[in-house]
Amino acid sequence: MSMRCLLVDDSIRFLQAARSLLERDGIPVVGVALSGTEALARAAELTPDVVLVDLDLDGENGFDVATELARHVSAVVILISTHALEDFEELVAASAARGFLPKSALSARAIRELLDNEG
Repeated sequence: MSMRCLLVDDSIRFLQAARSLLERDGIPVVGVALSGTEALARAAELTPDVVLVDLDLDGENGFDVATELARHVSAVVILISTHALEDFEELVAASAARGFLPKSALSARAIRELLDNEG
């Protein structure tokens, strides 16, 4: 699977750090978005293969954003958060997302493993 990635988070600092990390690991980050509305527009424009969506987008619900992305684009959606999966495991399982990665474990390898195990 191709790995062109769109990052969705309301923290510019995190977006910069995650972009640097993923690109260093060989995953091209084709764009970033700070909100759900921006994520939908950027995903339609850039056609990424994978979209990483933060669960808490400055008052927006990442689960809702994941659902909208899944409805409108063909990219695989992965939820990310600083919180542990145990805090909302059932919600992740019931969501439109392929899976979940904690921000602290974010890497190209972790994304590939999630896609290989869940795909």
